[in-house]
Amino acid sequence: MKAVEVDPADLAEIDAFCDTLWLEDGLAKASLDSYRSDLMQLATWLAEQQLGSLCSIDEAILLRFVAMLSQTLRASSQARHVSTLRRFYRQQLARGRRSNDPTLQVAMPVKPSRLPKVISEGQVERLLAAPQVETTLGQRDRAMLETLYATGLRVSELVGLKLHELNLDMGVVRIFGKGGKERLVPLGEEARDWLCRYLGDARLALLEGRQSDDLFVTARGSAMTRQAFWLLIKRYALPAGMDPARLSPHVLRHAFATHLLNHGADLRVVQMLLGHSDISTTQIYTHVARERLKLLHAQHHPRG
Repeated sequence: MKAVEVDPADLAEIDAFCDTLWLEDGLAKASLDSYRSDLMQLATWLAEQQLGSLCSIDEAILLRFVAMLSQTLRASSQARHVSTLRRFYRQQLARGRRSNDPTLQVAMPVKPSRLPKVISEGQVERLLAAPQVETTLGQRDRAMLETLYATGLRVSELVGLKLHELNLDMGVVRIFGKGGKERLVPLGEEARDWLCRYLGDARLALLEGRQSDDLFVTARGSAMTRQAFWLLIKRYALPAGMDPARLSPHVLRHAFATHLLNHGADLRVVQMLLGHSDISTTQIYTHVARERLKLLHAQHHPRG
């Protein structure tokens, strides 16, 4: 069966939309790819159904498309599609490409409330102690795990760190997060000490005289990938007495935020450290902290 070709005019509209997002909002490539993929799915569906172009469709057709998505996608993925469509058609309206917004009656799917997975401080300590620091790779892995827990970085931010973004004298790391937003995050003494040890010993051994701007390198002298670190952290789950299925780099990010709040950190400070643009994203960790406190109360209070 011959593949349906998307209308060239639609391709041009998608390109213009993504170019505008890049120029005006400085969105990262991954975000732009997501927008492009969502719009290409709509454009392809329109071509297959012979229902017109992106700029000509009406509200009824758009509702049909969203209904089709609801049959195959989870609520979170549906919500991302709807968000993309809203942004695209509002831009079309602003550019004078349309006289109305066909997304006005498109409801945002209700996503079930899910609290982040959280691990205890004791579990974190066992995980951090899992690498065999007598080895070169173990020393690197310990430094990475300590840095992740000390800073709450996203895994992409951790593996993408460059040497010049680290200031051990000041004990901070400069992060360029989502949308190219910059923030300074303190390292803490433990992470700083393990980074000093890694930089003075293991990193030099891994590079074997090669040059690299990447902070965390592999035995081949290249930067570690997100996928490789994902597998690495799961490998240390069993020695730490944890279920690998319940452990990921993001779980350590959750632990960073929840443990800070448990020890009295201000929500706005945690928001800045995590690089959240909206404090409502950070507030979910207050729910986690409260649930943890209720559980501890139930377990240890004589009238729990």
